[in-house]
Amino acid sequence: MFNSIFQDSELALNTFLMATLSAVAAGFIISLIYLITNKKEGYSQSYVWTIIMLPPIVAIVIATIGNNVASSLSLAGAFTLVRFRSAPGDPKQIAYVFYATATGLICGLGYIGYAFIFLAIIAAIITILHKTKFGAPATSSMTLKISIPENLNYVGLFDNVLSKYSTDWRLKRVKTTEFGTLFELIYSIEMNNSANQKAFID
Repeated sequence: MFNSIFQDSELALNTFLMATLSAVAAGFIISLIYLITNKKEGYSQSYVWTIIMLPPIVAIVIATIGNNVASSLSLAGAFTLVRFRSAPGDPKQIAYVFYATATGLICGLGYIGYAFIFLAIIAAIITILHKTKFGAPATSSMTLKISIPENLNYVGLFDNVLSKYSTDWRLKRVKTTEFGTLFELIYSIEMNNSANQKAFID
């Protein structure tokens, strides 16, 4: 199970299919992990498809190259340099590209057992980081706009509420709206992520 399935110098059809199908299965598993851990942030269908397709594509190319490990690693590195022009990627998306590429590389070399051990270890790390919210900031930067009558003294008017629900705030700008009948106060605030935003607005 942990030896390479490519024992002969010639590429057999059955071992080629085994490596490819294993990479496809790995791609689906990685995509499911991505979907589960990115429900809140959102995701694009095209990126999910990319994660599914990367492992078998890498595995097929690596398998056809053969036992030249140096060439295989160079080609795998080239795959990771692909830029997605449809939407700029964040570091987590780039990490998933490396994850999928590395899994496909291991499958392409014929080490199916090691490929799924690697997949499981990284999946466990991702799950732990997601469940514990490791590295998540305690506050979020927001812009708050408040409209008040032009005859109302706004100096210090909202200080108590802002102190209760945020860690820091600054009045950035005051401008008139509705033909001078209203003032619009624009605050830059650091909102506590644990704060009840509805109660804050009310």
